[in-house]
Amino acid sequence: MPPVSRHVLMCEPVHYRIAYEINPWMRRANAVLGPEALAQWHALRAALERLGVRVELVAQERAVPDMTFTANAGLALGRRFVPANFRHPERQAEAPLFRRWFEALGYAIEHIHEPHYWEGEGDVLPAGERVLAGYRFRTEFRAFDHLDELLGTEVTRLELADPRFYHFDTCFCPLDDGRALYFPPAFSAEARALLEAAVPQLHAVPEEEALRFACNALVVDGVVVLNSGCPETAAALRAWDLRPVETPMDEFIKAGRSVKCLVLMLDAFGRWAEAGAARAAS
Repeated sequence: MPPVSRHVLMCEPVHYRIAYEINPWMRRANAVLGPEALAQWHALRAALERLGVRVELVAQERAVPDMTFTANAGLALGRRFVPANFRHPERQAEAPLFRRWFEALGYAIEHIHEPHYWEGEGDVLPAGERVLAGYRFRTEFRAFDHLDELLGTEVTRLELADPRFYHFDTCFCPLDDGRALYFPPAFSAEARALLEAAVPQLHAVPEEEALRFACNALVVDGVVVLNSGCPETAAALRAWDLRPVETPMDEFIKAGRSVKCLVLMLDAFGRWAEAGAARAAS
């Protein structure tokens, strides 16, 4: 089962700015260029829609400048939504806004047990027959105990080791059932061994392209949408008969994010949603 999505949630970055510093990339002195950020976001949305992706929109409020990074909102499990428990107070006001959006569409809301912090799809990704998850910087190891119950499967837990790659989706991109992009130094030695066992073919992106978030990409039916300026990664994708679509994300890199951070997949966890619901009912 390739990790593709044809139905996603995005948030237009009308209030996106660097208002605080909660990762090594964010510097208030490095101001976001608002019109450029909007243009880059709209170019990404247009690229996805050309690929047949259905884009839903949630409105951003001024008090939550990072709300445009919808991947961190939680997980959509069929008609259930599991909202994030954001680690940093600066982002915690996003949670009720996302929750209300899903509630308005009839989703049942289920919570990871507090006080365990976790940040949704930023740290949890489907990869073939498995669900892989990163922990340490934004998601707590123990949060996955409850997530296992909700998914009806045991997630593979991978320790992140480099604060520049504070979310799992910044350093790992599953491409299909047996292939993925990753940046090895972002993981502990044990996590690298687990990845090598879980994914038969791993392409290690070079550091200069990892720092352009080459791994923070979205896969749509053999097409990989990623940030521009990653020629070696693009060549590796073509060698695997995948088509790279590059779109500039420089204004979002200022906050340590790129393509995948701007997208929450609404249809990627279907099989585990069904399994988790069946397990809860039994």
